[in-house]
Amino acid sequence: MTLTVPENDRTVRDGAATIEFRGLHRRFGATVALDGLDLTVQPGELLALLGPSGCGKTTALRMLAGFETPDSGALLVDGEDVTGVPAHRRDAGMVFQSYSLFPHLNALDNVAFGLRMRKVATAERRSRAAELLDLVGLADKGERFPHQLSGGQQQRVALARALALRPRVLLLDEPLSALDAKVRTTLREEIRRLQQELGITTLFVTHDQEEALSTADRVAVMRAGRVEQCSTPTELYSRPATAFVAEFVGTTSRIPGVMTAPDTVEVLGRRVPVTGEGVTAGADVDVLLRPEGVDVTPDPDAGARVVATAFLGASTRVTVRLPDGVEVKSDVPTRRAGELPVGTPVAVGLQDQEVLVAQRP
Repeated sequence: MTLTVPENDRTVRDGAATIEFRGLHRRFGATVALDGLDLTVQPGELLALLGPSGCGKTTALRMLAGFETPDSGALLVDGEDVTGVPAHRRDAGMVFQSYSLFPHLNALDNVAFGLRMRKVATAERRSRAAELLDLVGLADKGERFPHQLSGGQQQRVALARALALRPRVLLLDEPLSALDAKVRTTLREEIRRLQQELGITTLFVTHDQEEALSTADRVAVMRAGRVEQCSTPTELYSRPATAFVAEFVGTTSRIPGVMTAPDTVEVLGRRVPVTGEGVTAGADVDVLLRPEGVDVTPDPDAGARVVATAFLGASTRVTVRLPDGVEVKSDVPTRRAGELPVGTPVAVGLQDQEVLVAQRP
């Protein structure tokens, strides 16, 4: 069911907040969780924090929620320093990976819980909770307890509860990772639609690159407690700033190359322009190639061979082993895949494109 926003709920947009992380540091013993994190979330924006386990993304989210305190640095919401403000005064709604619903309360009472804590009158809070359940497509599930709801329905109740107090900031801590693939896809689309309707500033933590790229206005890729790159999904994928970003976001093959000039590299027998910072001419580098930028064609005289294929729907990913043993991936239209069974000798070429290079150690 599509989430729709009643007219009386279209009030968040005017109060959408600006969030600023300024030089945040946090250690847990010898482990550095945040190492000078600097990041700004614009009003009404959905920004995803993406990165491997241990990169600091959840620590950053919990810090904004008020559940963690930085060792140094500051957190600002609309220019106000909230670093020392307790969690219950942060005006933020949070949705957890584990739903965290009260098992002894039905869906309606779970949604109304925060309103009850704020001493909202019974009739008003029940009316508000019912509106929110309707908002997330669960108008007929208010009397059901968590164990009587599916995982997707429980997460919808958790989302409704987070929105019940009309927070200025919505925090999503891997809220879809416990769901099956079909429900996860449907719910992420609905969360995005609802967030856009309300215009609420949202920070979304995930380790799933597809989830981040398909949902967020911008994605901040984190590594070792810092932001490696923060850009739109299109910019992040097509023009990664570093080798780490290129390899973490999407599929990338590393192919040996030689710099012929500070902005040109020779790879697979041709010279192509380099994006980002170049490397000294003559240096040996690894060239990072996206599979859609690599062409393969059958060639009985070629030294490269197809070693694997993977059906992806409209395209098929073909893995080719070059004569030097390096493997490169290419996405070809599935209608052509029949020409490229395993063992086929192929010629490998590049489409006209800029490439990213990484200097070898």
